[in-house]
Amino acid sequence: MIHIKKPAEIEEMKVAGALSKMALRRVGAAIRPGVLTSELDGIAESVIRMHRAIPTFKGYGGFPASICCSVNDEVVHGIPGARLLEEGDIVSIDTGATIGGWVGDNAWTFYCGTPSREAVELCEVTCDCLKAGIAKAVPGNHVGDIGAAVQELAERHGFGVLRDYVGHGVGHVMHEDPSVPNYGKRGRGPKLQAGMVIAIEPMITLGDYEVEVQGNGWTVNTVDHSLAAHYENTIAITKDGPVILTTDDEGPWCSMQGGV
Repeated sequence: MIHIKKPAEIEEMKVAGALSKMALRRVGAAIRPGVLTSELDGIAESVIRMHRAIPTFKGYGGFPASICCSVNDEVVHGIPGARLLEEGDIVSIDTGATIGGWVGDNAWTFYCGTPSREAVELCEVTCDCLKAGIAKAVPGNHVGDIGAAVQELAERHGFGVLRDYVGHGVGHVMHEDPSVPNYGKRGRGPKLQAGMVIAIEPMITLGDYEVEVQGNGWTVNTVDHSLAAHYENTIAITKDGPVILTTDDEGPWCSMQGGV
């Protein structure tokens, strides 16, 4: 079932969105060679809990951490731990915060030191895919319009578009209907209407889109070990156009280091 939010509820969701973005920014600012991924997790959890909120991911389905930290060929759901980041890594961070009963969910791919030219192109295109998908999140369009915009842009650059993992509705829980794939055909899928809140999250690879889950049961990496990037914002669909809920007053949402 798709839950339609009232304007006042969307305003409440902006609080969760801003906190999730704050945690994401603070983690991104700490990424550098020699940092443990577990340290990044601690930063996010501290930011979220100091605002009397809950790290949405921690314990969700048994996930053991407050962030997903996916490095290089890892696409999503990476578990932070004893891994030391290295020069040239690209690091996808996904954060979620629950406050006031609402969830904010966002992700960004950051550079660790100086990335390769191929990594920069991948991140820039994936960020552009996010913007292209958001532009289609208007009443009267369909979920397929979002996916088609993402897929067409990514494939134009020769990149792979994940099929196994998709965006989703967001509300009192992290995953609601509808599913929001990053591929599809225009005019297909559920019709978008004002009051829907969805997470649009392109997951794009430098090579093939086939993925596999590592032995820990969570971390997803590309089968061909090509680099992957992941960008996400929680979006409210309104009569006046898409509204990004995972934003804050620290700067424009697309100005973060690593991808633009």
